[in-house]
Amino acid sequence: MTGDGYRIERDSMGEVKVPAKAYYGAQTQRAVENFPVSGLRFPPSFIRAMGMIKLCSARANLDLGLLDRTIAETIIHAAQEVVEGKWDGEFVLDIFQTGSGTSTNMNTNEVIANRAIELLGGQIGSKSPVHPNDHVNLGQSSNDVIPTAIHLAALQVVDGGLLPALRRLHQVLLDKAAAFDRVVKIGRTHLQDATPVRLGQEFSGYARQIELAIARVERIRPSLAELALGGTAVGTGINTHPDFPDRAIRYLAEMTQLPLTEAKNHFAAQASLDAVVETSGALKTVAVSLMKIANDIRWLGSGPRCGIGELLLPAIQPGSSIMPGKVNPVIPEAVIQVAAQVIGNDACITIGGQGGYFELNVMMPITAYALLQSIAHLGSVCRIFVDHCLMGIRADETRCAELIEQSLAMCTALAPVIGYDAAAKIANESYATGKTIRQVALEQRILPEEELKRILDPWRMTERGF
Repeated sequence: MTGDGYRIERDSMGEVKVPAKAYYGAQTQRAVENFPVSGLRFPPSFIRAMGMIKLCSARANLDLGLLDRTIAETIIHAAQEVVEGKWDGEFVLDIFQTGSGTSTNMNTNEVIANRAIELLGGQIGSKSPVHPNDHVNLGQSSNDVIPTAIHLAALQVVDGGLLPALRRLHQVLLDKAAAFDRVVKIGRTHLQDATPVRLGQEFSGYARQIELAIARVERIRPSLAELALGGTAVGTGINTHPDFPDRAIRYLAEMTQLPLTEAKNHFAAQASLDAVVETSGALKTVAVSLMKIANDIRWLGSGPRCGIGELLLPAIQPGSSIMPGKVNPVIPEAVIQVAAQVIGNDACITIGGQGGYFELNVMMPITAYALLQSIAHLGSVCRIFVDHCLMGIRADETRCAELIEQSLAMCTALAPVIGYDAAAKIANESYATGKTIRQVALEQRILPEEELKRILDPWRMTERGF
């Protein structure tokens, strides 16, 4: 150790000053100095996946007789601590780095190696008796480890966060559809009055959108379950035991309880990010669905007195620093902003997917960051949407009835009986005088009062074939 709180390490390029207390080493430190770009870091889900890969790789290499038992078991111990998040603070690299993610792979190798050295009573930074490349990275390359970590982390966050949140959102929307089924309101097309619809019918549409969102997300799981591990540098599997990928992936599947498999073609798995692009496309569709639902709900709750005001949204915080009593639809606004971020992330991932040149994609770090952010944010905002907005939504039935009665679209029900042109004249008269369709039709005695009451029944207009 030097006197200024650093230790001197050496790599293939020479000496490097590394913070004395750091568990990372020379290659990580070089990347810290080379890429001070954004301050953005890989999320814990990705670091956890990296730890799992190193742990299961050590187990496989132990089985195959390629690692000394003491070294292997100590690597496994240290890697488990990475999985548990104990060393998250040691993963210090910027997302914007080498496109293969080599720096982050070496960050992982160095942290695990140095922790293993410490456990064995050695000196951190010595690379003895545990070496970050020779032992922790045995049978691996950044080029197969990083895409494996992307798939593994994405699957875990999808299964552990996004899908449960979407399923709960779907159920709550179904419950609201049933609860609101007796509430008849005016429909709207082109932002103009249209024929009546039941509020429950509107919510059933939202529920179906989320049901389809769940199906879309579930469809991408088999693509993510194919792992690149075993391809090493260019997909040929150089410097790895032929049985290594099968064993390591079986251990990963056991550890995560996910249906993981080795990539059918390692050249495709390392040179492309097609499964990630596919996943992002599904997430973008989910985001667009959520944006539509959130926008509808905030518009239906607008006012509350001078807007549409058909829904009463929970008041969860003051809405203005200057207007007392103002309450805003803050949760739908948060949903919309997350949706916008996911759509933007999809554009980034689409470009990232085009970063495959020959045997390697070189936009993996930013693509991983964008994908995992989209999955995590969607899951979080769905839970917030349910807990802080949808559960407390109520219908203003009086307001719904008032708007139906004032609507010119009520004349649509008259058209099959008196003809389109005659119905249009009544609508024009209603608009000009401010009277309702019902009032004008009664004054003009176009039909007997009881017949007119039956035809202009709003509930009847919400049924097929009325």
